[in-house]
Order: sequence, then structure tokens, then C-alpha cells
Amino acid sequence: MSEPPIELDAALTEKIRTRTVSVAVVGLGYVGLPMAIELGKAGFHVIGVDVSASKVETIEAGRSDVGDVPDFEVAGLKSVGKLRATVDYAEVAEADVVIICVPTPLRKTRDPDISYILSACRGVREQLSAGRLVILESTTFPGTTEEIVRPILEENGLLVGEDLYLAYSPERIDPGNTVYTLTNTPKVVGGSTPVCTEMAAAFYGEVIADVVTVSSTQTAEITKLLENTYRSVNIALVNEVALMCDRLGIDVREVIDAASTKPYGFMPFYPGPGLGGHCIPVDPHYLAWKLRMLDFSSRFIELASEVTRSMPGYVVSKVSDVLNLFERSVKRSRILVMGATYKPNVGDIRESPALDIIEMLCQKGAHVSYHDPYVPELAVDDL
Repeated sequence: MSEPPIELDAALTEKIRTRTVSVAVVGLGYVGLPMAIELGKAGFHVIGVDVSASKVETIEAGRSDVGDVPDFEVAGLKSVGKLRATVDYAEVAEADVVIICVPTPLRKTRDPDISYILSACRGVREQLSAGRLVILESTTFPGTTEEIVRPILEENGLLVGEDLYLAYSPERIDPGNTVYTLTNTPKVVGGSTPVCTEMAAAFYGEVIADVVTVSSTQTAEITKLLENTYRSVNIALVNEVALMCDRLGIDVREVIDAASTKPYGFMPFYPGPGLGGHCIPVDPHYLAWKLRMLDFSSRFIELASEVTRSMPGYVVSKVSDVLNLFERSVKRSRILVMGATYKPNVGDIRESPALDIIEMLCQKGAHVSYHDPYVPELAVDDL
């Protein structure tokens, strides 16, 4: 027998279809602000909530502090009343849909820090009423939505799947990528219940061309972690191959180019000084931490991290080798580092291996300068 059709919330579904819902985006960083802009451009009324008063002031002044979002888009939506920003969670009470896009960094122990998620959920909970849709987009470990977010949202008596709709949808923002943007990158959605999944899919379908539904929030959560663990492991592999080729006196770039001629079964990755950014250096550790709680050792993740963390030291050792050829030491040598961000054409220095390289060179007594048109000022610890 076929499954009975899922009965969606008629009132919320109609407001989504006619784009008359009000949407609160909690967290206005590199994920939240682009989402708020696209929702506003699609005709939704958007309330941006952020704990940073300076960020809110910037947006209220019609400016953007996110590289992929131009000022004119913020100013344009502000001028037609489609976007406003606030530090006050009380304004979430006006929203039919709430999207949580707060940071999820690692602690110094490389364990997950979900304090921003907890704070956002508590702030949202106090403003919720029946018939609302809440979606978590922050990258996190499997089980966060069901084991942590759901109990917080239900503390005031509203039940997920009956009174509220809760879903997880991992962000897939790639800063600086002008080919694959928020609207043409498929959106994975998993809800706490089937109706939650369908409500979230209906909402995202108004903005994003391809919405992919999965069976649970846990599946959606681990999907994001798999995507970036895949990249982390393969980058670590090609970095280790680069070390091998260096020892063998072989040009690793020539090897990769030759291997890339195979039309199947090979995807090229390229070596570099390490990993940076908001996802790849962080996300695999969320998965590894969750597995440790289940007494499972994620050996590939740990080994990939070990190889990657060694790359800045390898770069510094190569600098020392080159200076030795000219009978110079690193100490008192003038060294220019070209590029400070973790990838080209963005202004993001989070986890950038360039910072580790600069610090190591300075510790060895080098006089270090850097050039990066996207980073006018740079502080490396106490240097």
C-alpha cells in the first residue's frame, strides 16, 4: 500500500507560495547575509538578527561586510523595505520562518563549540508561536538538531511536527565562487518529521533551483561533513604525494597533470601550504568528535589532519634550504609572503596556513613582510 499523502500546514504553505512570509535570519556572516539577500530579492520580508552591533549598524546603513555581497544589494533591499537588521531577538516574533546561520568553530582542544547554536536557539525559543518553521544551517555533528535544538525549542510546550516545523539544511556557500552560487547549488534538506522536511523543501524551493530531500536531520548533518572530509582527506593525500615526489626529485605537478588525463576514476587535487577557511579544517573534526563519543576511531580524518598541519613547517624548511644555497640563514633575511588569505580572491584569513608560515619565519628571526590586496592589515598572534 502507498503511504498516505503528507498534510502540510495550509496557512504557512500558502504564505510561502505567495512569498508573503516574514523570514528571520539569525547570524549575518558569510552564510546568513547572502541568504538574507537572496530571500529579499525573491520578495520575502527579511529580518536579520546578529549579536554584533557594528554588523547591524553596517547593514542598516546599506552596506555589506561580506565580500560576496555588494553594498548596492543591501542598500537596494533596505530602500524597498525587504531587509532590516537588529540585535533584538524580540523581532523574531514577527517571523514565520527562522533560519539559524551562526558560527560553529572548534575549541583549542579541537572539540566542537556549539555555544552560538545554543544561544541562538534560546533566543529564538522565546519568540516562537505555533505554525513556525525553524531551519538550522550551521555546520555541526550528527544529532545536533534532534538531541540539542529540538529539546530547546520544545521547552515552552510547542511540539515539533505538530506545532512547529524543524529541519536541518547544510550551507554550501563557497566564498568567491561566481559559478556556483546559493541559488544554483543544490540544497539538501532533512526534517525532524516528514512534514517538517516537506515544509522546509517548499520554502527553499522558492529561492533555490534544486532541493534534495533526505530522510532525517542526521543524514543532512553528516552529508555536509562527508563533503568536506572528502576534500580534507584528498588534499592531505596529494600533499603527502608532494612530499614523496620532493624526496624522489619528481615534479608533482607533472604527475598530477599526467594522472588527470585518465577520463575515469581520478579527480585532481593539488598540493599547497596547508588548509584554511571556515569548513575544511574544521568540519571533519566535528565528525571525528561525534565518533569518539561512540568509541569509534576515525583514522583517516586524524591522519589527514596530521599531514595537513605539517605543511606550513615543510614550506618554512624549503625556504631555509633555498637560503642555504646562497649561504644565508633565515635569521635577519628579508622575506616577502605573497598572499595571506586561505584561497584566492577572498578577504578571509580564518585558519589560513599563511599565518602559520609568517609566525614560524618570525620566530626564526626573519624580517617578514606580506602582500595581499584583500588584507590591508594583518595581526599574527603577538607579532
